Amino acid sequence: MEEQSKIPTSKVKRAGKFISTGAKVGGNYIRHYTKKVFNRDLGKEELHEANAQQIYDSLSELKGSALKVAQMISMEKNVLPSAYAEKFAMAQFNAPPLSYPLVVKTFRQQLGKAPHEVFDEFGQKAVNAASMGQVHQAVKDGQKLAVKVQYPGVADSVKADLRMVRPFALQLLNMTGKELDHYMEEVEVMLLQETDYELELRRSVEISGACAHLPNIAFARYFPELSSGRILTMSWLEGRLLKEFIESGPDQASRDKVGQTLWDFYEYQVHVLRQLHADPHPGNFIVQDDGRLAVIDFGAVKQIPADFYEHYFRLMKQPLAGLPQGELEAMYADLGLLLETDTAQERELFMGLLTEMIGLVGEPFFVDEFDFSDPSYFQRLYEAGDRHSRNKELRKANAARGSRHAIYVNRTYFGIYSILNQLGARVRTRGRF
Repeated sequence: MEEQSKIPTSKVKRAGKFISTGAKVGGNYIRHYTKKVFNRDLGKEELHEANAQQIYDSLSELKGSALKVAQMISMEKNVLPSAYAEKFAMAQFNAPPLSYPLVVKTFRQQLGKAPHEVFDEFGQKAVNAASMGQVHQAVKDGQKLAVKVQYPGVADSVKADLRMVRPFALQLLNMTGKELDHYMEEVEVMLLQETDYELELRRSVEISGACAHLPNIAFARYFPELSSGRILTMSWLEGRLLKEFIESGPDQASRDKVGQTLWDFYEYQVHVLRQLHADPHPGNFIVQDDGRLAVIDFGAVKQIPADFYEHYFRLMKQPLAGLPQGELEAMYADLGLLLETDTAQERELFMGLLTEMIGLVGEPFFVDEFDFSDPSYFQRLYEAGDRHSRNKELRKANAARGSRHAIYVNRTYFGIYSILNQLGARVRTRGRF
């Protein structure tokens, strides 16, 4: 993959990139509808492919928060045309890397030395490049290391990038402006934390230490003396990325073992630590040769407040169909899902939506073992989500609902479900911790 020799870091240059991309996307629409005049049966596949490529190329050049949002959007496969989901998913671990001179510049700014002055060996080409930073392989004192280097300007551009990516997100996520603003407020908080590698270092050490006793799991060792606010050094973890493991065609027992490890890791974090590794995509997990699941990248960690935890899991841990109406309403109100300003019609509308969707999402918690390879479950989940997202009455009545804490918790569970579905894993789900 071709390396990138510079990143636009000023607000003017980054804004200009967004504007030019918007113009290209607009041109794609004009070309599409011109063709449609002569061919009424023309579908939107070609349009989606062109737009997805234009947007991804632009965000890849900008990197940082804008590309991270694209990565997050790619996980919402039920609301995106496949062209966008597939293209944006590349931001998880296959973005264009930065050239070595920019890496050297970051090292000199952060550690006062070039990489070859810090390490005995340092690979000039990145082995992995994502939305916020890239990873290089290094060696020091005979130990193989992974060195994560943050892209220049990422931390300083979070707020501005989120404002500029808003029009694209509005169109792609099919949200109202109020809904998106509610979503973006929490995203901004989490992304600002994710740019702080000193915070990530502390959380990585804390969570990996607390979860080290769990069966079949592995973590890197971290090196504070070789790290800084924009550089993070850890031991190198051998193995295959989870995506590569899945593509290798493992047997069912191996799939189930990895799936169970993933489930238990998250359940322990949520119910014991009351926090969670909130970036569950295949690029953040490695399956080692001995079958252990190695977890990397603790940049996005969501702290779960006690009152939110109580209200959220009171809903998720039991079937809702048999609960009295008044009790259900009170539980929804506790999470901000029903509002005092709702009319009787709006309340009835949202009661139906919430009971259906929460009941569907909670199904894995209601049984001792759940088969995540079951396509009918995900079909029901996606069809319900699509149907509600297209409901005009619902969208008209909708406001920014729900606790902001639910945004990353929900996103995390959907990410876990998606990975377990790709694995085709059968997992023991109930009462693990």
